[in-house]
Amino acid sequence: MGTLEAAGHRVAFNEAFKRKGLPHEWGLELYGELLEIGGGKERMTAYFTEHADLEPFKSMQDPEERKALIKDLHTLKTDIFMEMIEAGQMPLRPGVQRLVGEAIAAKTPVAVCSTSNERAVSTIVRVLLGPDVAAKMRVFAGDIVPKKKPDPAIYTLAAEELGVNPARCVVIEDSRIGLLAARAAGMRCIVTTSSYTAGEDFQTADAVFDCIGDEGDERFSLNDLTTPGSFWLNPPLPMDETGMWYNPPPPPALDIDEPYEPYILS
Repeated sequence: MGTLEAAGHRVAFNEAFKRKGLPHEWGLELYGELLEIGGGKERMTAYFTEHADLEPFKSMQDPEERKALIKDLHTLKTDIFMEMIEAGQMPLRPGVQRLVGEAIAAKTPVAVCSTSNERAVSTIVRVLLGPDVAAKMRVFAGDIVPKKKPDPAIYTLAAEELGVNPARCVVIEDSRIGLLAARAAGMRCIVTTSSYTAGEDFQTADAVFDCIGDEGDERFSLNDLTTPGSFWLNPPLPMDETGMWYNPPPPPALDIDEPYEPYILS
């Protein structure tokens, strides 16, 4: 759901680079571009490949050696990120706790589907939402699927594991690649933009907001997600006699069999 303020990931990456003595620092604009690539290891691989004239890839030509370095860096980044979470430096985005609470109270299945490391995502849920809530949520994250967003694999897996029809799922995303993944999985998708993704193309989203919103300042509620309302850009059609949404025409198919081409940095 884009549960955390995205700046924390960037800070953790930069701290990992610093601890390893690498001459790199990801600024706000650059990190916004890198978010076009799903997965932290994939982001670093694309970035260091683009800057192969600098360390660490400058003196490292063997692909397996590079892969091992990326894995080591990502483990360090995850440790730093978890330290930040445990220290209370990473707040939830407005409204996340409220909406999750509404869903659990209504016995609506809730899951987190993320390209981030599973250990980090589970820690976020446990520390920031509490162990009782964490026990009622499934986490699908990291390398649990062979392809990451914009491939729909992680959402398809979540629907299968939860035993729910994708057409009955509403995904809350914060990026275009997440939106593409949700739509390709046959799910509805609401986008809550971040400072990094506000300028991305979200025309195929069902609705777009700046955040979910805390009580008294909420943009939408759990009930809004299942009821056609004025905020829908692409309103769900009336429900049939079984309570199912009539499925809209499917979005254009993604050519997910081809390798995902990351954003090329200039």
